[in-house]
Amino acid sequence: MHPRLQLDAAIAPHPFRNPSRIATVLFPLMLPGCTGAPAMNVVGSFFPAWMLCALIGIASAVVLRQVLMLCGLESYVVAPLLTHGAVALAVTLSVWLLFFGH
Repeated sequence: MHPRLQLDAAIAPHPFRNPSRIATVLFPLMLPGCTGAPAMNVVGSFFPAWMLCALIGIASAVVLRQVLMLCGLESYVVAPLLTHGAVALAVTLSVWLLFFGH
């Protein structure tokens, strides 16, 4: 191989070593799976569905905490912030799948 050609090949970057080129190729391939964001009509204005699901999840964690306090079991919860946060997340995702999952 000619030394000049070998030097040019070493300097020229491979087309897929640049992350922006990879993104330019891959992102349009993922777009056909996107649809419009689910929104609900609440009192005449469109409300993001994920926010409603999050509010339901947070409210359920608060209710669970109150029930545990009334039963005297709140002191047995080892990591209350983590536990109640996990309950809120689980209920949020369950409500999302129940009403908006395909």
